[in-house]
Amino acid sequence: MSLIAAVIYGPDDDCDHLLTDIAHGWMAGGLRVAGLVQINAGASCDEIDMELEALDTGRRIGICQDLGSGSANACRLDPRGLAEAAGALRQALDKPVDVVVINKFGRMEADGAGLIAEIGAAVAAGLPLVIGVPRRFTTAWDAFAGGLDVKLPCERGAVEAWRRAAGRPTSADQVISASA
Repeated sequence: MSLIAAVIYGPDDDCDHLLTDIAHGWMAGGLRVAGLVQINAGASCDEIDMELEALDTGRRIGICQDLGSGSANACRLDPRGLAEAAGALRQALDKPVDVVVINKFGRMEADGAGLIAEIGAAVAAGLPLVIGVPRRFTTAWDAFAGGLDVKLPCERGAVEAWRRAAGRPTSADQVISASA
């Protein structure tokens, strides 16, 4: 069983909510979870305010920048916010961890930037890693992962089953199984 799970999702899937809910459940069950999950607020692309929650501390980091009028189709990702989130993730990886959850392998990571070093550090440390991968970036993800991953549908049951098989067994597993 692979220690790397890529949750492949499309535009109709809510991978952000899925990974956030699963990570919070794992933590409530006693697992030590490091990583970042995306919290979205707003009803449309023009209104969405994106934040990343550092799972080990609960700290929220803004990753959205205001580009002004006329930029409706532009990427609003704030590289400074992403760099701050990367630093928080690096610190979390230095603590004892049972599983790592990362919201997305997106455009920045496909281009070799963003959280790519932190993803690599989690893998190099032998930590179970679950990461969201938008369908449009699967080719870049496949090149990065080199076949070391297992691909999962954007479904709670699939992610929970992977974690039980790939994760380090803990006393929290009984609590998690009961709540699944």
